Amino acid sequence: MKKNIAIIMGGYSSEYTISIESGKAVYDELDKSKFNCYKVLILKDRWVYVDMKNNEHNINKEFFTLKLSNKLIQFDCVFNAIHGSPGENGEIQEYLSKLKIPLTGSGLFQSKITYDKIECLKYLNKHKIKSAESVCLNTQDNIDLNQIVKKVGLPCFVKASKSGSSYGITKVYKLAEFDQALKIAFKEDTNILIESFLDGTEVSVGIISYQNKTICLPITEIISNNDFFDYEAKYNGQSSEITPAKISDEMKSKVLKESLKIFQILGLKGLTRSEFIFKDGIPYLLEVNTVPGLTKKSILPQQVILAGISLKDLYENVINEALN
Repeated sequence: MKKNIAIIMGGYSSEYTISIESGKAVYDELDKSKFNCYKVLILKDRWVYVDMKNNEHNINKEFFTLKLSNKLIQFDCVFNAIHGSPGENGEIQEYLSKLKIPLTGSGLFQSKITYDKIECLKYLNKHKIKSAESVCLNTQDNIDLNQIVKKVGLPCFVKASKSGSSYGITKVYKLAEFDQALKIAFKEDTNILIESFLDGTEVSVGIISYQNKTICLPITEIISNNDFFDYEAKYNGQSSEITPAKISDEMKSKVLKESLKIFQILGLKGLTRSEFIFKDGIPYLLEVNTVPGLTKKSILPQQVILAGISLKDLYENVINEALN
């Protein structure tokens, strides 16, 4: 009997439009002879199933079920394609766990900690994972910019702690630019991270669980046409993403070792991607993604295809991993 799969997309953060594209990409790849697939839009004002004619049908939030033509649809598994809140920060993991509905990807703890850049970097620093020099702030703090600059230097990055797709990030070159950068970051989150600028090679490393194995995907080197790998560079073609990365074997070995260590320390599963910058030959962690982009333009699907794995097989495996 075919399994009923809800592909959840959208979400409550600035990333909802990208998430919808990821969800549609997953829907298109899944084998409809094996799965009954339902595109489910999760937004602040409504949770709905969107049918082939773009009609919306309400999801029962109490049980996460759907009623169509007086027939009750219960979902065997949920494919998580939500970037940001509530799909990447632990909320949806906790909700579906209570309902005992399997969900793809990493669990509650892993989602909560990786979505919070500050907490994630702190946790991994204890395990000797290197990251840039940084200062953490929240909206209640008295901000001494001179002390901050003394610690992190200029230029530096001002980032929202809980945000993705480069929303809420500004590269700051001088003190006068901090005011606007802080406003942009605090718009996304009440906690922010101010990090030293690392001048080096940026790479993205995909690690997936596939057919009961942990697999390192080909590394991608990121060369932004802009000042850094911002939203425009990521989604509007203003960057070069070179897979496999043109880095030395020694650099490959170091960054793969760090990525696998992170995967194992955090107990990740499903599809993950970690970002690093090399400084003096050492990889420094920027962030960990537990729900990476899955559009045709996204980095992880490019890495998967180069590894010789079809996206159809990958997404089916992710579902089977959740079901089992």
